[in-house]
Order: sequence, then structure tokens, then C-alpha cells
Amino acid sequence: MRYWLFKSEPYKFSIDNLAASPDQTTAWDGVRNYQARNFMWKQMKIGDQAFFYHSCCPQPGITGIAKVTKSAYPDVTQFDPKSRYHDPKANQEKPRWFNVEITFIQKTRLLTIKELRQYPELKRMRILQPGNRLSITSVDPDEWRFILKILRA
Repeated sequence: MRYWLFKSEPYKFSIDNLAASPDQTTAWDGVRNYQARNFMWKQMKIGDQAFFYHSCCPQPGITGIAKVTKSAYPDVTQFDPKSRYHDPKANQEKPRWFNVEITFIQKTRLLTIKELRQYPELKRMRILQPGNRLSITSVDPDEWRFILKILRA
């Protein structure tokens, strides 16, 4: 099993939106960064777990936990000319963008980025690195366990 961090702006799609989705599941579509796409397409497996992280808001941080419940498949938004994620270079025979489906596990207390930065055990976490803008990053198993311990304290 691998661990991930999925970032989303809460005004676009929040942990509460995921919890309220049909079957508490959503396609993580609209990703238009090749590295994040490759994480979904080539590395994520059913059963992988993820922290749900609110970004671009007054208090960014981890707000919940989700799991991957469907492996990568072509992101349909790339084919829709009316979608803001439309990609005119993509076609059904050769899709460029993929998504997985994630399912809500639980909401957590807000674990802010400021608090995450306080722990030396997390200093290598990708989300804490300067200039990190990826919407999906991997989380080391030791970091995962440490964060769960913080959330349960």
C-alpha cells in the first residue's frame, strides 16, 4: 500500500463535498500536471490511502482521509469541449489525462501546514517543501503513521 496527499481548494471541492458525494466517492479529475497524472496512472492502486488537504484558503491543512477505490482510467473532462479541463490534443484512442476515484474514510481535525512544520519528523514531506505546487504528492509510510498519531492525540 502507498500513501498520498490530495490537495483541493475547499471552495471548489472540500472534504465535506467528498463526504456528501454519491457513495462518498468522486473521480479525481481535472489534474493537468504530468507528474500528478503519472502518480495516478502508474503508481496508485486500489486500497492506497490519502490525506485530503485544503489549499488556497485561510488555514491550509489536512482535513480528512480517503482511499483509492478505482484504478486510473481516462479523465473524461479532457474530451469535453465545454469543460474547463478540455484538451484539444487528447482523443479517445490516445488519452493524455487520467484520474482515479477516491472514497471518503473520515474527516479529521484541521491539521494546519503551520502545525505540520513544527515536527522535525515531517521536514522532508513534499507538501512542506518550498515551491511545492503539485496537487498530488506521495507520503512516506513513516510520515503517514506519524501524522495519524498526531491526529489521534
